[in-house]
Amino acid sequence: MNNLKPARGSKTSRKRLGRGNASGKGTTAGRGGKGQTARTGGRNRLKLLGMRHLMLQTPKLRGFQSQHAKASVVTLEMLAKTFADGAKVTPTTLLKKGLVSSAHVKILGSGALKKKFVVAGCKVSEAAKEKIVAAGGEVR
Repeated sequence: MNNLKPARGSKTSRKRLGRGNASGKGTTAGRGGKGQTARTGGRNRLKLLGMRHLMLQTPKLRGFQSQHAKASVVTLEMLAKTFADGAKVTPTTLLKKGLVSSAHVKILGSGALKKKFVVAGCKVSEAAKEKIVAAGGEVR
């Protein structure tokens, strides 16, 4: 116990500012030149902590950012490859097959379709709807 000492450099005496030029920290006492910042109470930083300042500091995203998530896109071509003739296509079946990552789905009309499908619970584009009905399927 009698040999214990604090680690080297952990205990330092505070700087004594403004105690004459001989101390090495006299004259301006480390405050730089003249003016508001050299005075005590100069540059009141508390005034900058309002909401307006925070709003000005935050980076702004340019353009429009929708709050709604975009639907996962599935084409008729993908449906024709994955599903059998007469199958029921729903967001849950699409999730099980691994075609989409979320239950929010839109079916687009690219690709040819010769199989009948019953599509339910999905958004369907006009072109896809026409092709599904023309193939003998239905959209609910």
